[in-house]
Amino acid sequence: MPLYNRINGKELKAKLREAPEARLTISFYRYHQLSDPKVFRDELYQLLESIQVLGRIYVAHEGINAQISVPTAHLEFFKTQLYSIPFLDGVRLNTAVDDNGKSFFKLKILVRSKIVADGLNDATFDVTDRGVHVSARAFNELEEKKDTIIVDMRNHYESEVGHFRNAIRPDVDTFREELKVVEELLHEKRDQNLLMYCTGGIRCEKASAWFKHRGFKNVFQLDGGIIEYAKQVKEQGLENKFMGKNFVFDERLGERITEDIISKCHQCGKPCDDHTNCKNDGCHLLFIQCKECAEHFDGCCTIECKETIALPAAIQKEIRKGVNKGRQVFKKGRVDSKIKIEG
Repeated sequence: MPLYNRINGKELKAKLREAPEARLTISFYRYHQLSDPKVFRDELYQLLESIQVLGRIYVAHEGINAQISVPTAHLEFFKTQLYSIPFLDGVRLNTAVDDNGKSFFKLKILVRSKIVADGLNDATFDVTDRGVHVSARAFNELEEKKDTIIVDMRNHYESEVGHFRNAIRPDVDTFREELKVVEELLHEKRDQNLLMYCTGGIRCEKASAWFKHRGFKNVFQLDGGIIEYAKQVKEQGLENKFMGKNFVFDERLGERITEDIISKCHQCGKPCDDHTNCKNDGCHLLFIQCKECAEHFDGCCTIECKETIALPAAIQKEIRKGVNKGRQVFKKGRVDSKIKIEG
């Protein structure tokens, strides 16, 4: 059997939208030394494909990082099979807070050099010497201490729509960039409590070990990230100190944690926290767009892109031929930001 998807993405998205089966969005990770990531990847693909699991998984010598969508009818079988893999036995499965069952439309498992791009040389420090994992209750208690510094270890477009109150939110595009920025920002505060959080915990695993290596004395990380925090505060009746949405890297682009809307439409400035990708296949800029602007711009980020998608498909294809823009993300602080209020 082919160990990769061979069907057009648009067809798969349409099929998923029409599918009646219930699905559960799950994420998990584990750092573990894999001797042959390629062999592990191929075996995992065969297992997950056989039970219609969709999602995006990164496999590397250092372990696995997975975001997937599992048919609820196959959930128990999936767990049994996953836990039968020795190093994944008992791994925590973070279930989505706000799930419509349409998070992924295909299965994609990639072998990478790292499961999270951090830019660090793991041979130079002890990656297992991590910070103290704290529960939602302990996080809330630490948050109230005067000597605690809370740091959001996510990118700017993630924290823009949701974050913990009083958190430092570096204006960065990547995790590797943030590690440097945070260290420079807090280099004179190494004796204070450094309390970090991210989406599901994986970025903090590496960051906490790095910051301990760099001399930070009291390093803490939110166990299970925002996803687990939201679950615990609800189950235990705790005060929810997170505001807004939790950005997620799938078709949903966000899951609501509280009703607070703390960001604005990047086109008109109206309160809004709905991320979208520009409908122009030659752009796909990630930005925040309200319903009114989505209608006015036909789901595009500019009038230029709106006019482009009105052209015949063949001409659109010719325009974007050979152009690789990489990941396009709107950033308010950039002078050359692509988005303009037009028309």
